[in-house]
Amino acid sequence: MTTESPVPDTRPTTGQGRPRAARPALRAKAGAAVRALDARTPAHRDRAIDGLRALALLSVPTGHWLLGGFTRDADGTLHNTSPLTALGFLAPASWLLQMLGVFFLVGGHASVLSLRRSAARGGSTAGWLGGRIARLGRPVLGVTAVWAALVPLLHGLGVPTATLRTGATLVIQPLWFVGIYAVVTALTPLCVAAARRTGLWSAAVLLVSVAAVDVLRYGPLAAAVPSWLGLLNLLPGWLFGYQLGVCWGEGRLGRPAARVLLVGGVALFAALLLFFHYPASMVGVPGQDRVNSHPPSLLVLALAAAQSGAAVLLRDRLARLLRRPALWAPVVVINLSAMTILCWHQTAMFAAALPASAAGAVPGLTAVPDTLGWIAVRLAWLPVFAVLLVLIGSVTRRFEAPWTGVGGARRAIAAVLAAAFAVFALGYA
Repeated sequence: MTTESPVPDTRPTTGQGRPRAARPALRAKAGAAVRALDARTPAHRDRAIDGLRALALLSVPTGHWLLGGFTRDADGTLHNTSPLTALGFLAPASWLLQMLGVFFLVGGHASVLSLRRSAARGGSTAGWLGGRIARLGRPVLGVTAVWAALVPLLHGLGVPTATLRTGATLVIQPLWFVGIYAVVTALTPLCVAAARRTGLWSAAVLLVSVAAVDVLRYGPLAAAVPSWLGLLNLLPGWLFGYQLGVCWGEGRLGRPAARVLLVGGVALFAALLLFFHYPASMVGVPGQDRVNSHPPSLLVLALAAAQSGAAVLLRDRLARLLRRPALWAPVVVINLSAMTILCWHQTAMFAAALPASAAGAVPGLTAVPDTLGWIAVRLAWLPVFAVLLVLIGSVTRRFEAPWTGVGGARRAIAAVLAAAFAVFALGYA
């Protein structure tokens, strides 16, 4: 008696033994899921705005993963560094990867529409704002509470305190943005009123304010100006892009004005670099005396103006492209996981570097980022970081959803853990 099939299976297989005939079935299933996602999208959904938000969001992990690195001490301790320290000619890459101007632009536009819909349903401004702040706060509380639990665990496993502080710094880096974004969101009613009354002049005032502070801290009187004066740029600098978005949502930013923003932004950006010697990098570089982004300088606003003008001009073309289900599906997924990506992408990079530190100076990961070869190898590491982020996000994305069923005691514990992590990350413990 034989157990063999009377008709031998002569189908070609892949290296893993999966029949090639299964591939079309998998593609068909994926295609059906993509089309279903497209069909469930409401007709009124502004796909271009979602596409711009997804693009700006992806620039955050891409920028941190490419322009951030580690150095390793002889004892295996990791420290943060940047390839821009040794490879300053790569600074123009930060012009493309720093897209916070676009993020604030679409944020302002989306907030106007969301507030308008809430008012039409009879909701209050306070209720609308509370919902928006809660959506921002839950993931932040989640990542900081989890890290507060991880720090003593990893320390007990022998990870040096300095390495843990390096990881904590990475986590804190993108979270400042959430705080700033929460503040500008709270100002939405005032931004709407200003846009309705003065149009784009409401944004121009913010630009002039930042320019005035920059003249004081970088001009002839710089030696007599206190260092804290730059903090005056913190709110108007980041509110600028948001106010442009509010004007856009209120119909006060059309294509003619967008062309002025694009051309004027590019001209101002070039002038600040060539004649006023602003740092070329849009992100902080260790060892540099001046930093463009913390707090924002006039160069940041020039870039935001140019990016915003380009975004408005490309809106219709982008909307047409995103009518294709295959392009729209990843935009939906990215937007649904926005805060997870923002809060956990640095943890994904650290999760790759921490075990590698035991192996020595791993190229593109724990080796000093001072050669073009490092950049090439780091590009090869990006898919690894992305996979780790997906794995981490599959567990932590629940923090973005409403915390139903989570009692007051658990919320209090999470808040205490988050506060403890902040104390550690800021170097107070």
